[in-house]
Amino acid sequence: MSHDFIRAADRALTETYEEPMGLAEYVERVFEEPRIASHASKYLLEAIEAAGTRQVVEEGEENERYRFFDDPHNDGEHAILGNTEVLNEFVDDLRSIAARRGKEEKIIWLEGPTATGKSELKRCLINGLREYSKTDEGRRYTVEWNVSGADTDGSGFTYGESPVSNEEEWYVSPVQSHPLTVFPREIREDLLEQLNERLDDHLEVQVEARLDPFCREAYDYLEERYRRQGREDLFSAVTDPKHLRVKNFVADVGTGIGVLHSEDDGTPKERLVGSWMHGMLQALDSRGRKNPQAFSYDGVLSQGNGLLTLVEDAAQHADLLQKLLNVPDEGSVKLDKGIGMDIDTQLLIISNPDLEAQLNQHAERHGQDPLKALKRRLDKHEFRYLTNLSLEAELLRRELTNETAVWTDTSYEELAAKIREPVTIDVRDNRRQVHTKELAPHAVEAAALYDVVTRLDTEDLPPGLDLVDKALLFDAGFIQDGDERREKDDFEFGQNARDGQHGIPVTYTRDAIADLLHERSDRHHPDLPVEHVIMPRDVLNAMADGFVDAPVFSNAEHTEFENRLVQVKNRVFRQQQRDVLSAIMREKRVDQATVEEYVEHVYAWSEGETITNARGEEVSPEPLKMKVFEIEHLGRFDESHYDGSDPEEPVRAFRTEKVMTALNRHAWRNRDDEFRLQDVDLRDIPVIETVLGSYDWDDVRRVFEDFDPRQWDDPPSGTETESVKEATVENMQDLFGYSAASAELTSRHVMSQVSYRWD
Repeated sequence: MSHDFIRAADRALTETYEEPMGLAEYVERVFEEPRIASHASKYLLEAIEAAGTRQVVEEGEENERYRFFDDPHNDGEHAILGNTEVLNEFVDDLRSIAARRGKEEKIIWLEGPTATGKSELKRCLINGLREYSKTDEGRRYTVEWNVSGADTDGSGFTYGESPVSNEEEWYVSPVQSHPLTVFPREIREDLLEQLNERLDDHLEVQVEARLDPFCREAYDYLEERYRRQGREDLFSAVTDPKHLRVKNFVADVGTGIGVLHSEDDGTPKERLVGSWMHGMLQALDSRGRKNPQAFSYDGVLSQGNGLLTLVEDAAQHADLLQKLLNVPDEGSVKLDKGIGMDIDTQLLIISNPDLEAQLNQHAERHGQDPLKALKRRLDKHEFRYLTNLSLEAELLRRELTNETAVWTDTSYEELAAKIREPVTIDVRDNRRQVHTKELAPHAVEAAALYDVVTRLDTEDLPPGLDLVDKALLFDAGFIQDGDERREKDDFEFGQNARDGQHGIPVTYTRDAIADLLHERSDRHHPDLPVEHVIMPRDVLNAMADGFVDAPVFSNAEHTEFENRLVQVKNRVFRQQQRDVLSAIMREKRVDQATVEEYVEHVYAWSEGETITNARGEEVSPEPLKMKVFEIEHLGRFDESHYDGSDPEEPVRAFRTEKVMTALNRHAWRNRDDEFRLQDVDLRDIPVIETVLGSYDWDDVRRVFEDFDPRQWDDPPSGTETESVKEATVENMQDLFGYSAASAELTSRHVMSQVSYRWD
């Protein structure tokens, strides 16, 4: 087995790296595959676009999302959940920068409160660029030098150690210099002009930098030696494959990706480009000048040259930002006086809102603001807290478990099932015993919904809606209002709402749940491990109880969040009640075929058409079948609403307004296609969706005449309540993923609220 892993590692490296090639071969390949010569911003854009897109719904609006930000190369471990619109704006900026359409002097700034995905963006970019650079279409190249053999005195190229003359000793550009920078500027311009004429892309390849100082030292050394020898083909001699090779590199932190962390220190120059190594300066015979071979090249711009430079937690490096002012548009930094280095990198800074406070400290001085030039160069994009229930539930599950797969479900029914799912986590207690804790169905949903509700703005709340309704509209794009499905477009929300700017961060909720996993419960049951079940109300109460001691919340936020708790508890209880009712009435559920038959008869009745019966005969719709369905299954009418089997006006209005209107709406949506009744998803008809899966306590009372919810906790033997409870607990496990223990607790909780109004 061990050999299998070794061989797999061999294959991975073989597929990643190529044999070095000569400059001429590289140029030939560039004309065959122009994208391998892309400049930094263009390459970053290509890496993002190469992963493709998918459709998402966020804040009730459909949007196209780049899969790159799902961290597909790393199984979603550092996926950025939500903020799709912000990420799309970031990509749009890259497109403008890559095309040199006026934004090339900008520094992209991503700002947002803690736990909004900014750090995940950094990791996602690193992962994505590293893996893309391993692919054939994403190869990234630089140059390496060997000056041995240029003369006969035995000297060679070095980083400051003893000279070497072995032709196998090669020194790679320490700042990933682009291979085309070897060419003189006028030749390179002609080359790029011809290349871009062939390029099947509106974004042209731009290579404007000069060779970096380290490589320039090698170039000048070789040029001088061959010039003294009288060579007329100087460029060919200098770039001969025995001296210059083009090699691919894998982008990673330190090689094409520079990351300046909050804890990094040093002078601005050290943090930006690196520092002089004085021991090497002494070792090198530089005749009084500073030799670029004795420079460390470990600054963030040096590491990120050729691709991406990230300044993490930028408020800790505010002093450095002004030093970056001219880097994007001039593309150059100084190693020292007289020693400049051209830079081709995409600058990206990431910060919490405290950076903006620092930048605005002189704002009242208006034209005299010393930071005005810096603020003008920063192109700000604001990350916000998630305001989609499904995304927050997904994020919470990721925080609590090792799940990393990104939810890409196309139907909201599939998403809703995941939102309400239980979670099981193994926890070891102080006696070193391992217990399986269950976050009951709707527990993660409750926590996620509370998070989202605290983040929503109330100022643009339409009349008749509460914050839970707004959260559901943002997530699904619609809410169910009785028989009607109301779409988000039916409501007007403010354009400048502060949704997602404030609220409970996911880290607070994660920690509250983590504490519950280790708390001892006082619940007991003779047969079921109810002490290891965490209910939705346990999570919500723990979150609310922790506000007082949490330093991240102000007193005003305590009060505001607590006032929103009741709405969430009511919603979660309705969800639990729905589960219990569906489990009780499972055997009484109307099958799909019966519903389809009813809709078919109503359609034919309304349109004056016939239907095809089982014998293939064309017959009129049967009034009795429709009547039985409407009385027994819909429960909306009784005999007084019919004249025999013929419907009276209330029934006729119901069929026309509730059933046919929904069918006509579907026909209008699909008006370019031939309308066929069998193509209709019956769940598009709200009143029919109710029949397929929703019940109320009147239905239970009608079907189980001797049922008494007050006996639920310990039903007498042989009663109808006992048999109903036994079936219900089993059905809750089968239908919704409850354990026996969580089904017992949930059904008890629901019955305790129902029993007091049963009579």
